[in-house]
Amino acid sequence: MTDKIVVLVTCGSAKEARKIARAVVEARLAACANMLSSPVQSVYRWKGTVESAKEFLLIIKTTKARFPKLKAEVTRLHTYEVPEIIALPITAGATNYLAWISESVAPASKGVAHMRELR
Repeated sequence: MTDKIVVLVTCGSAKEARKIARAVVEARLAACANMLSSPVQSVYRWKGTVESAKEFLLIIKTTKARFPKLKAEVTRLHTYEVPEIIALPITAGATNYLAWISESVAPASKGVAHMRELR
């Protein structure tokens, strides 16, 4: 088991997904955010009615320690009343990729110095 997680977030538009992805990576709350370029078809229950919608899925890589701030930022930027923000554990992965996630979400000065050591 690692301290890394994948966070799933669905958005109502590609523009909103791009805005959230860029904001969380720029704020060092996430190492990477992948956005599916084609919408996904979602079927869900909302206020007692079964609804469907086209949504854009973000797949965000971060650490458990950064999740509370990531969740707060996604909530702040999201247009949904109840946005999907689901964290899934990364149980294993390539050592250098997992290290990159940690370095990417570390404070800027620490991350840059340690990345030089990894090279």
